[in-house]
Amino acid sequence: MSSPAFAGWRLAPVVAGLLAAAAQAQTSTLAPVQITGNPLRSETTATPATVLAGDELVLRRGASLGETLAGQPGLASTWFGPNANRPVIRGLDGDRIRILENAGASFDASSLSFDHAVPIDPLVVERVEVLRGPAALLYGGNAVGGVVNTIDNRIPRQPVRSLGGAVEARVGGANAERGGAALVESGNGELAVHVDAFGRETSDLHVPRFTPVDAGVPLDPATRVRNSAARASGGALGVSRTSADGYIGIAGDLLDSRYGVVAEPDVTIRLQRERLALAGERRGLDGPLRSLRAQFSRTVYRHQEIEGGGEVGTTFDHRGSAGRIELEHAPLGAWRGVVGLQGEEAVFSALGEEAFVPGTRTRSLGLFALEETDWTGGRFGAGVRVERVRVASDGDAAGADPRFGAPAERRFTPGSASLSNLWTFRPGWGLATTLSLTQRAPTSFELFANGVHAATGAYERGDASLAAERSRHAELALQWQRGEDRLRAGVYAARFANYIALEATGNTVEDVPEYVFRAVRARFAGLEIEGRHRLLEAPWTLTLEGNASLTRASNADTGAPLPRIAPLRALLALEAAQGPWRLRAEVDHAARQDRFGAGDQPTPGWTLLNLALARRVALAGSEALWFLKLNNAGDRLATSASALQTVRDLAPLPGRALKAGLRVVF
Repeated sequence: MSSPAFAGWRLAPVVAGLLAAAAQAQTSTLAPVQITGNPLRSETTATPATVLAGDELVLRRGASLGETLAGQPGLASTWFGPNANRPVIRGLDGDRIRILENAGASFDASSLSFDHAVPIDPLVVERVEVLRGPAALLYGGNAVGGVVNTIDNRIPRQPVRSLGGAVEARVGGANAERGGAALVESGNGELAVHVDAFGRETSDLHVPRFTPVDAGVPLDPATRVRNSAARASGGALGVSRTSADGYIGIAGDLLDSRYGVVAEPDVTIRLQRERLALAGERRGLDGPLRSLRAQFSRTVYRHQEIEGGGEVGTTFDHRGSAGRIELEHAPLGAWRGVVGLQGEEAVFSALGEEAFVPGTRTRSLGLFALEETDWTGGRFGAGVRVERVRVASDGDAAGADPRFGAPAERRFTPGSASLSNLWTFRPGWGLATTLSLTQRAPTSFELFANGVHAATGAYERGDASLAAERSRHAELALQWQRGEDRLRAGVYAARFANYIALEATGNTVEDVPEYVFRAVRARFAGLEIEGRHRLLEAPWTLTLEGNASLTRASNADTGAPLPRIAPLRALLALEAAQGPWRLRAEVDHAARQDRFGAGDQPTPGWTLLNLALARRVALAGSEALWFLKLNNAGDRLATSASALQTVRDLAPLPGRALKAGLRVVF
C-alpha cells in the first residue's frame, strides 16, 4: 500500500545517512513544547497532566504507548499482549480516550478492537503529554476521558541553524527487543529539514511460568506468551520555513508493522500507515488577533489479518482527513482567550470473515472557545464547544452481507462546556477546581456492529437508535510546590446519563455469547495522589517519588461494577544521582481487584520491583546516555485487570528481564 508521495522510499539508506551525519554533527537543543491542554500558555493550569520527556522518556520507553505510560497516576492499559496496548485513563478506554499526534488526529482502528495496535512507535516520540479527565472542550466528545498527545519534531517549529540530531539503540527486555532510531535536523535559520528512521524486532514475550487457558481449556505450562513476536519499521521527512515569529511546514511519514495476535495463535496482523501533515503558527500579531495556529493531516491506514496459511482473513481500511485552526485574540478587558474550528472526515471499511461492522463514513465539525481571567479568587477559565457529527453506514450496499441491512445515517449535535479555577491561596499552594458537561456521539460500531468479534469472543450488536452520550464531571485537587518538592492530591467524580456499554444479553449467536451496545446510567469516582520530595542534596541527591490512584465505576441502573476497571495502583520510587550517574529503584503495586463485571473473574494483586542505572558521558563532542534496566526483578507473575479475561489467561505481564540502551544527542 504505497502512495506516490512515498514511492521509492527505503529505510536502509536513510539510516546509513543519519549515522554518517552523527559522526560530524554539533549539539542542538529543541525548544520546549507547551502542555497540550494549555493553548493560552499559562504557567499553571487546573487540569491534571503528566509529561514524559528527556531522560525520563528514554528510560520508560516501551514497545507501545500503553507500556510506556505504565505506572503513571490514573493510567492503565488494555494489554492485549505486548504489541496492542491502548492507554486507559481513569477507567475509560476506547473511543473515550483521544490519541493525538502533535495535537492532530491519528486515524487507525485501535478503538474498534483490543487486538488492534496504536500505529505510533514510542521510539520516534520526543515527548508524551497526558491530560487526565475531560478534554472534550478542545478535542471533541471522544476525549471525555482524557488525551494522550505524542509530540515529535517532524515539522520543525523553531529555527535550526546547524546540523544536529540523535541516535538511539536498545537491546534486551522481556521481549528480547532489538531496536534503534535515528534523526537528523539541519537548517540555515530560516529553512529547517528533519529526517528520521527507526526499526524494531521482538521475540515472544518472556513471562514467569504459568498455565495458559484458551477458551476455558488449560494448556501446557509455559514461560512465553505465544504468538507475541513483532517487527516494525518506519521513517519521516519534514521541512519548515521558520522565523522568530512562527513557522509553516510539511512532513510525510510511514509505518510498517507485523505482530502476532496472542488470542489467535495462527494470526498475524500486518499494519501499514502513511500520513501527510501540514502545520503552521504565526505569533506576535497586532490588532484583534495575537496568534494563529493551524494544521491539516491526511492518513491512509490499513491492516490485514493474515491466517496461518498466508491467506488474508480480514482487511481493515481507514482513511481520514483532519483540520484544525486556533485563533488567540487580543485581551478583552481582563479576559484572554482562544477560539477554534476543528473538522474531521473518516471513511472506514472491513472486508473478510471477521468483519463485524459495515463500511461507514463519519464527519464532524466543531467550534470551540476558551477564555480565562485573573481575579481575587485565582485564575478562572470558561469554555464551550458545539459539534455537528454525521455517521453513515453503507449497510449491505453490495448485496453480499444481509446482516448490515439497508444504508442508514445518524446525525448528532454534541455540546460541551467547562468551568475551572486555580486559586493560589498561599505561595506554592493552590486549589484546582473543574466542572464540565460533555456529550459524545456514538461511534459507527456502537451504532451498526452486527457480527462475531474474534478479539472479544462475542457476537456484538450495535443499536442504531442510540442517543449521544451525556456526562457531568467534577474534580477538586490540592497542589503544592517548593523547589524540587511537589504534591498533588485530588478527587473526581463523573455521572453518565446514558453511558454506552457493551452488555451480555444471555443469548448465544453462532455459538458465542451475544453482547449488545446499550445506554445505561453509570458512575465513576476516584482519587489520585502524586508527589516528589528531595531527601538529600549532597554529596548525592536522593529523591523520593510516588503516586497512587483508584477508580470505582458502576452501572447505576443495576449497581454492578463496570468491566475492566484497574484496582488501586501505587508506585514508590527512590532515585539517587551524583554527577553523571543516576540510580533508581521503584516498587509498583496493584491491589487485588474483586469488583468485576459480568463474565469476568477476580484479578490477583501483585508487587513488582524495577531497577535502573544510567550514566551520561561525553562521546566525540556529543552527549550520550547509556542505561541498564532490570524490570520485575523478583520475576513475579502479574496480570492486568483492565485486559479482557480471555487475554488475561493467555498473556501475563512481562517477567524478569534486563534491557540495555544508548542514546547519543549531537
